[in-house]
Amino acid sequence: MNKPNEFDRQPAVAGQFYPGTKAQLEKELKTYFDSAQQVLDEQPLALIVPHAGYVFSGQVAAAGYRQIDRNKKFKHIFLIGSSHTMFFNGAAVYTKGTFVTPLGKISIDPLASELVQKHNVLIDDIKPHIREHSLEVQLPFLQFWLKNDFTIVPIIIGGESQATVTLLAEALEPYFIPENLFIISSDFSHYPAYDDARRSDDDMARAIVSNSPVEFMKAKIRNENAGIDDLATAMCGWTSGLTLLKITEGKPGITYKTIMYRNSGDSPYGGKDRVVGYWAIAAIQKQTKTADFNLSDDDKRQLLKLARETITDYLSGKNPTPPDETKLSGTLKTNAGAFVTLHNHGQLRGCIGNFSTTTPLYRVVMAMAISAATEDYRFESVTHDELKDIDIEISVLTPMKRISSIKEIELGKHGIYIKKGSRSGTFLPQVAKETRWSLEEFLGHCARDKAGIGWDGWRDAEIFTYEAIVFDEKELGLR
Repeated sequence: MNKPNEFDRQPAVAGQFYPGTKAQLEKELKTYFDSAQQVLDEQPLALIVPHAGYVFSGQVAAAGYRQIDRNKKFKHIFLIGSSHTMFFNGAAVYTKGTFVTPLGKISIDPLASELVQKHNVLIDDIKPHIREHSLEVQLPFLQFWLKNDFTIVPIIIGGESQATVTLLAEALEPYFIPENLFIISSDFSHYPAYDDARRSDDDMARAIVSNSPVEFMKAKIRNENAGIDDLATAMCGWTSGLTLLKITEGKPGITYKTIMYRNSGDSPYGGKDRVVGYWAIAAIQKQTKTADFNLSDDDKRQLLKLARETITDYLSGKNPTPPDETKLSGTLKTNAGAFVTLHNHGQLRGCIGNFSTTTPLYRVVMAMAISAATEDYRFESVTHDELKDIDIEISVLTPMKRISSIKEIELGKHGIYIKKGSRSGTFLPQVAKETRWSLEEFLGHCARDKAGIGWDGWRDAEIFTYEAIVFDEKELGLR
């Protein structure tokens, strides 16, 4: 009884937001892409791109899509937008048929139905998609630029519930991997004057680049309550942007890069008294080579002395004093993670670390020294009188790398970081040497004892490796 094309989603804004014929649409897209520049060294895992009429925002959108390797074959492409046409609760997924544009049909990824079955926040409902433009306008860019066939998981977020956003982020987070692509469709400020828009949009972009959902919401509220004339919203698709930030927050090595900004006042078709802002922003996985990071013996001694002085001051009731940065090497001021481990006559007395990619190494060591001495839940706090018996070891961490096979792990050389949903755990490289565990024991203990996801939980979790530069006071003649 059903016609073959019953579930094909027909264009709603072809001929309005973008040209309605194949020839004219391809011609216009070619113009945008010919003007776009490759500015990123890394491939985007996600793009935030605008969804206005092409004469206003097409160049900004093309600048974003231009960063994608057009020869790449994506496993899943997620299109996420916020509803402009109707109110509803949850996130509506289009699960059947195709999306149609003047450039052809795009099939729905079978994963769309699977996600609806697994997660209550996702609902199988085509109604929010029928007249919604925010996803439709992205499709011709993908069709024009990508050389391989692809399917899509189209998601429209309803309402303004942060609970919905959190649940959606939890459902999609496992798919935020290099094999997939996330497209977040959103414009920025709506209807302020040209200069006011630039200030608001710059503030919102800085919040996104911080990779902090909290900073993002602060910026949104700050701008929308600043008394800016005619500002209706700081970001129309803020629920979609917040979803991405909740996925990426705390993920090792994820950074955001701004690619291009314009607003409708920059277009010959728009005035400057009431404008809409447009950003292209990419989320990338930053990779740093281990060989790029080295510590001299002087650097190591300085860090060990700093750790001991920090603990001593803290346990004496004093406020630890950071060193003069002008006297530190560039390496010690580099953003890096570290663990501080304390032993008393060879027995573990505390070990706390941080994988920071946003804090200078020397400050991480100061903070972790205090935490190892006072916040390791396995032990009572170290006392001031005990300090003379404490030996300090520091493990400076190289940047983490996500692996696709456990065969990439070299016991004794690599530490592991296992992440599944909101749970995570790590073992330093030296743990494998000290315990003499096999690879599966190393993974199993970390998954069960550190991440709390069960012995076999690592099998469907994200696994990252890193190396550590390990040194202690005895080794460097400080004890």
